[in-house]
Amino acid sequence: MKTEELWTRFSTDLLSFIQKRVRSEFDAEDILQDVFRKIHLSVHTLSDESKIQSWMYQITRNAITDYYRTSARRNGAETHFDDEIELIEETEEASNLNNLVSGWLSCIVQDLDEKYREAILLTELGVLNQKQLAERLGISVSGAKSRVQRGREKIKEILLACCHIERDRLGNVIDYQRKSVSCNCNLC
Repeated sequence: MKTEELWTRFSTDLLSFIQKRVRSEFDAEDILQDVFRKIHLSVHTLSDESKIQSWMYQITRNAITDYYRTSARRNGAETHFDDEIELIEETEEASNLNNLVSGWLSCIVQDLDEKYREAILLTELGVLNQKQLAERLGISVSGAKSRVQRGREKIKEILLACCHIERDRLGNVIDYQRKSVSCNCNLC
């Protein structure tokens, strides 16, 4: 895979990832450039291209860690253990792609039939419980539960038809791969 293709596909997401962890916008852009320099120099060593995204995020996390270590040395300050633990926890939390994949849900929900879309929007993405949904729609509670459950199933079908999702033992998304070029999930 060429570096230019990787830049086009991932630079925006990686920059956003970095900006959430670095206060300075300029530093974030510098880190992104450094990340892509490292990617360019070592992309040929990647044996499994299906793991490219997780590999790139690992390079990015390492670059952010290096940034903080360099900053601490430059300022003559030692990093505090609590600060390091917090940085590690933030990068571990961010290493999964839960937020990215959950961001696709609003687009996927729009593709559902009206009755399922409404049920999901009001309960899963809204503030109503299933009993309140039943009252609002004038249907039985079991009917409301069925709509929500079917809506969930349809969302899962749409998502899994479009993308292969890899999760860790805790259920966190750690990688995804589009199954076809017509996949619109990561465009949401």
